Parts: sequence; structure tokens; C-alpha cells
Amino acid sequence: MTSWTTGQVSKLRNISVRTLRYYDQIGLLTPSLKRDNGRRYYSEEDLFTLEKIMLLKSLSLSLEDIQKVLGQLSLRDILIAHYHHLQEKLDSLQASIANTASLINMVDLEGTISWERVSSLVRNDRIGTKKWVDYFAEEEREFLRRVLPALENGDRTTQQYVSLLRRIEHCVKHAISPESEEAYELALELIKLSDETFGGDAELMDRFWEVRKRPAEETGLYPVSPEVLDFVEQSISFALKKSEDY
Repeated sequence: MTSWTTGQVSKLRNISVRTLRYYDQIGLLTPSLKRDNGRRYYSEEDLFTLEKIMLLKSLSLSLEDIQKVLGQLSLRDILIAHYHHLQEKLDSLQASIANTASLINMVDLEGTISWERVSSLVRNDRIGTKKWVDYFAEEEREFLRRVLPALENGDRTTQQYVSLLRRIEHCVKHAISPESEEAYELALELIKLSDETFGGDAELMDRFWEVRKRPAEETGLYPVSPEVLDFVEQSISFALKKSEDY
């Protein structure tokens, strides 16, 4: 029968000798083989038990709790619990990645973001305020999730919206009229991009625009100033009227 010393197990399982001796001391994992010279060795079954202990530890269980459940759970039970634990960590990590990507895109959009702004956005995200999806039916939600730009993405549509928004903010900042030629060209681009995004569904587009005008704290959407929103409405209205006149 194959057996291993404490030092060998330490190297095999990347666990310290001190930890193995502590497990032995508290009766969590005692080497089951004893030679005539008094030295104790770990068996294959002991190594299997150690694997269980290490998996349960990764679930943030205390040694006391591990000792209670060790004999009650099969390896499959432990692996399933470990899987769910890893899935939760993955979900949390993916959310952090998406939030970080959003902040990077916001920096690209605004040039810079104060730490107060970052802190505020993170707090709002944790609070879980009412989101824009709550204003739409389930089928509409799925469609909108697929087609709407998201700052955590780097897709072409999102970049187009970001570019348009920056140009509109430039117009607002420099007091350029919504009825200027520059605003007219911007409005035409925005109308075209919106038609492509919403698949020509004008009714859904209008309803989303109404939600877009609500406070960002309420919708969870990227905050856009009332001045920018007003500029968009006025420039689009002017562009549509001008197009009708031709």
C-alpha cells in the first residue's frame, strides 16, 4: 500500500507541514498508518479526506464546521457546493469587470471622472435602485438588452452613441443652436442610429426616450444632463421638420 510522510503530503498538496500537524492535533485529519518505528504516514484515503477538507475550506467554512460535515457529505455534494461558490465568485467578478469597463468608457466620454462621482455610482449600483427594464414588458426587455448600447461593452454601436453624445455635449457647452447646421447633421446621425437600434419600432423608441429622460438614480442608465436631453429633442424636432419641408 502506498503511503506518504507529512513532508511528502505537504509537497504533493501544496499545504504546509505546520497546517497538517495542526489538523492532526485537532483530530481533523490524523494519519492512519503507523510504522513500527512510531512514524505515521498518510494513506490514499487520508489524501482523499484532505482533498475534501481543502475544498470545504475554499467555501469559507470554519475548521469546526468542516469537522461536523466531513463525514456527512459525499465528494459530489462537496463539489456541487464548491461549484456554486465558484459561480458566485465568477458572477461577482464579471459584475466588477463590467463596472470597471463602464468607468473606463465614462472617462473616455467625459475626459475625467472625480472620485466622488465614482463612489456615488458604485453606491447606487450596490443599492439596486429601480432600473430602466422595469418600465417594459419581458419581451421588450430582452430585445432592449440585446440592442441598446452598454458602457461595459466596446461594440461599434456603443462607440457610435458615445461619439455622438460627446459631440452633442460640445454643442451644449459652446452654446451652439439646436437649429444650426452642425446640430442638424448630428440629429440625422442620431435618428439613423436609433432607427437601426430599435429596428424601426418608433413606439418603443419613444417610450424608451421617456424613460431616458427620468433621473439616472431611478433608471440606472448613464446620467445625461437635462441640457443635453433638451438639445437632442430640439435638434431632432428641427431636423424632422426640415426634412419634411424638402
